[in-house]
Amino acid sequence: MKLFVWDFHGVLEKGNEAAVIEISNAVLEEFGYSERFTPEENESLYGRKWYEYFEYLLPTEPHERHLQLQAASFKMSDERWDIVTKHIKPTANAIGVLEAIASSHQQIVVSNTKPHALVEYIRTVGMTDYFNHTNAFAVDQHKRDAARTKQDVLREYLESNPQVQQLVIIGDSKSDMALVEVAGGTRYLYAHPHRAFKDAESDYQTHDLRDILREVHEPQMAIQ
Repeated sequence: MKLFVWDFHGVLEKGNEAAVIEISNAVLEEFGYSERFTPEENESLYGRKWYEYFEYLLPTEPHERHLQLQAASFKMSDERWDIVTKHIKPTANAIGVLEAIASSHQQIVVSNTKPHALVEYIRTVGMTDYFNHTNAFAVDQHKRDAARTKQDVLREYLESNPQVQQLVIIGDSKSDMALVEVAGGTRYLYAHPHRAFKDAESDYQTHDLRDILREVHEPQMAIQ
């Protein structure tokens, strides 16, 4: 039994970065700032914690203000989900790959976002057949002192599911690839076709989620 461990943003979905910049700029306007994120800045910042966006754009403001802007961004995201749904879509081939894995293996998604938001994201991109409260985990890493990590989630899941023998990790960041530290596994570093790969150690790099299908039937080393 293999366990496929997915990141969500930038891997199973595409387009959310456009929602992020629209919401961020609306919040800046609401707070009376003249500064705005450009598409180029949004591209380079995407994947960071939301308060880090505001740290970049407003470096002379105190950390408390960056957190305040982040909180306002989350609030607007919740209240204006239409902005998210206007932009976000499943990554090409994601549904087919999830379906193929579900027929013979387990899979979980572990995201840095907030729990209630992850539920809505999964629903919006049409992945509720594959992820629910038993295998979709949000660790809410949008603060400097966040205690719970993706590694904690994976470790706990493995303790509760001793039938898992092998791991396949799919993500787009260094922290995703670091999940191999929990119990070994094969790491796929993903990037959308128009994006460069992040600087992270991995076993494979791919712009096409269908490459993951080689793991559905191929043997792999057992977890460590």
